Amino acid sequence: MIDHTTFDGKVVLVTGVASGIGAATALQFLRCGADVVGGDLNSGSLEDFTRTVSGVAPGRFHPVALDVTDAASIAAALDHATGVRGRIDVLFNNAGIAPVGSALETDDALWRQVMAVDLDGAFRMSRSVLPALIESGGSIVNTASVSGIGADYNYAAYNAAKGAMINLTRSLAIDYGKRGVRVNAIAPGPVRTPLLEHNLAQLPALEGAFNQFIPLGRIADPQEVASVVVFLASPLAAFITGAILPIDGGVTAWNGQPNGDFVQ
Repeated sequence: MIDHTTFDGKVVLVTGVASGIGAATALQFLRCGADVVGGDLNSGSLEDFTRTVSGVAPGRFHPVALDVTDAASIAAALDHATGVRGRIDVLFNNAGIAPVGSALETDDALWRQVMAVDLDGAFRMSRSVLPALIESGGSIVNTASVSGIGADYNYAAYNAAKGAMINLTRSLAIDYGKRGVRVNAIAPGPVRTPLLEHNLAQLPALEGAFNQFIPLGRIADPQEVASVVVFLASPLAAFITGAILPIDGGVTAWNGQPNGDFVQ
C-alpha cells in the first residue's frame, strides 16, 4: 500500500517539474512523505509551482533551476539534491520537448535540440545520479511515450528520441540491477497537459478525434500518469525493472485497423 509515509526520509529528484506530468508527480511524492527536489528551466513556472505546493508539504519542496542540456546546471542540481538529506532515492527524468516536424522539416539544429533535451538530458542526469542511487538502492523512472513504441505523423525527432529512451531504460536496468538500482519507463499517450490543452483550444475537433481512437474514450489526466510513476518508484514495484509501461487508455493495444462501425 502506498500512503503518506511510503517515502518518508526519501529524496526524489524530478526534472521538468513546473507543469503537467512533472508537477502532478511531484505533488504525489510530497503527499507520500518525500522531500522533492524539483528542477525546471522555466523560472517563472517554477516559482508559481513552488507557491502552489507551499501549503501541501511545508519545507519539503526544494526548487532548483535546471537545464538538462548543461553539465554545470546538472552538477549544481545534484549538489542541491544531495544537500537535502545526504542522499537521492528516486530520479524522475521527465523534462522534454516535442516540436512538430517531418524529416524534411527538421534541420540539424532542431534535431540536436530535441536529442539534447529528450535523450541526452536523461542520459546525463542518470549518469550523474547513479552513484547516489547505488548507495541508496534507489530507482530511475523515465518519461518515454507511446511515440517511442509507434510513430506519430510529423514528429521525426521526437519519435526517434523517445524510441531511444526506451532502450536506454532497458540498458540501464540490466547494467545496474545487480547493484540495487531499478530503472523503468512510462509511455504515456495523450495527457491533458498545458501544451495539449493549448492544442485542443486551437483545434476544437482534436479532442473528439482522440476520444474516438482511444479505447477508454478519453484523454488521461496528469494525476493518472503520476500515480504510475510513484508506484514504479515504490516498494510495491520492488521486482520490476526494465519495464516500459504504457499509460495510454489502450492505444498501443490497437493494430490500426478501422473500427467496424466506420466500415460501410
